[in-house]
Amino acid sequence: MGKTKAATVSFRGRLAKDFLLNKHLYIMMVPVIVFYVIFHYFPMYGAIIAFKDFSPIKGVMGSSWVGFEHFESFFSTYYFWRLLKNTLLLSLYSLIFEFPAPIILAIMINEVRNKQYKKSVQLITYMPHFISMIVIAGIIKDFTSSNGIITYLWTFFGGDGTAMLQHPDLFRPIYIISGIWQSVGWESIIYLAALMGIDQEQYEAARMDGAGRFKQIWHITLPGLLPTIMILLILRIGNMMNVGWEKIILLYNPTIYETADVISSFVYRKGLLEFGWSYSSAVGLFNSVINLILLVAANWISRKVNEHSLW
Repeated sequence: MGKTKAATVSFRGRLAKDFLLNKHLYIMMVPVIVFYVIFHYFPMYGAIIAFKDFSPIKGVMGSSWVGFEHFESFFSTYYFWRLLKNTLLLSLYSLIFEFPAPIILAIMINEVRNKQYKKSVQLITYMPHFISMIVIAGIIKDFTSSNGIITYLWTFFGGDGTAMLQHPDLFRPIYIISGIWQSVGWESIIYLAALMGIDQEQYEAARMDGAGRFKQIWHITLPGLLPTIMILLILRIGNMMNVGWEKIILLYNPTIYETADVISSFVYRKGLLEFGWSYSSAVGLFNSVINLILLVAANWISRKVNEHSLW
């Protein structure tokens, strides 16, 4: 008991001392903490409507409890397996093709010696990130319409000439490729910053030993990027179930629900369009729990395998 009390006093003393030394940093943290409490933690109170038959007139506390009825209803429907499959496949394809793209781009930019060319490439690849999602969706729809330039090229290689977003089997490639185009430049900034932290003397020593560029990338650049790659990979895996519903809702239509409909778009359709608040909350809560499990599992595996983790 005495040791516990002494440890508590010691911790408080260290915290008070650290606060005096870094008080400005603690003050800067206040707005961030307030933001997360108000917009992320406080709304968790509303998650209980997933276990109720929610009525806006009765309110959250006045609505009757139904337990796991909404969860059981969702798990027993035809939509469950289709939504789970579409969500996991889109996330997996994004992880395989979209996640490595900014790493490759950052390494390629880092290897360029012409500063003017390097700046031009960075500017061109960054630009799509600043375009509104609505505009992005409009561009994709225009380019893949029956008379769009991408559809024309697709027809040249054997396509039937109809709008590409009317074909369920083409939605995933369109979604992934457009996602790479939109995010590759912006996401490469983190890796470029990490590359700046690698000791340049390692490259000089490697060149003196006769190592070419590819060997330098393999033995110096990639190991230097590994901690950053692993942290971002853990975050990406922990967010696998949250496929970008805004883009999907702007692109999909009933003819491609078979491959385009994911859990987040289903929640939007059931909750806001069909007013199934409790049902959509149950689906959303299930989605969040799976994300949490994936995040914890990815962090644990990463810590065991290469000692890089979030906590």
